[in-house]
Formats: sequence, C-alpha cells, structure tokens
Amino acid sequence: MAERKSTRSGSAIRLRLSQVVWVAAVVCALFLAVGALLIALDANRDNALVAFVLDVADVVDLDVFSRGNGVFHFTGEDAATKNALTNWGLAAVGYLVVGRILERIIRP
Repeated sequence: MAERKSTRSGSAIRLRLSQVVWVAAVVCALFLAVGALLIALDANRDNALVAFVLDVADVVDLDVFSRGNGVFHFTGEDAATKNALTNWGLAAVGYLVVGRILERIIRP
C-alpha cells in the first residue's frame, strides 16, 4: 500500500514538473516572438513595457540567436528587423520543440 502511494506522489511530481517545463518554454517563446514583432513594428523603445520585453528576449536568446550576432546576420536595409525576425523566430520555435520533447520525457 505504501509503495502505491509513493508511486502516485512520484507521478504527480513528475506531472507538475513536466507542466512547469512546458509553460517555461512557452513563455520564453512568447517573449521572443513578441520581441521580434515589436522590432518589426518599430515600437517605441523608451516605453517601459517594450524595453522590458526586449530585455527579456535578449536574455532568453542565450546569445546563440541574438539580434546582433545570431545564426543569421543580415546587412543593408531593414537588417535589424530581419535579424530579429529570423533569429528570434528560430529561437522561439526551438524553445517550443525542446520544451515539448522535455515535457514528454519528464511526464509519467
């Protein structure tokens, strides 16, 4: 009887952990996607909310998918918009894919 209760509580913990991992991945992807959209729309960077979203997106991109030195680096007209959309878009998709894989591995 005690073993069954222990198994249930272990399963509940793994279920909650898998949900937390998935939500964290979705939130990171959301910040990256909204950040790329704000750059594409040339939002006012002096606005506190816009600055917050862009700062969080800069942290979440892990410097692998950064706007300035990411996987793709465009030059010329609208280079900042192209860099943000491609690099942060790719990072957002990556977060969703890795988050879903981890969620499936952790979930009982």
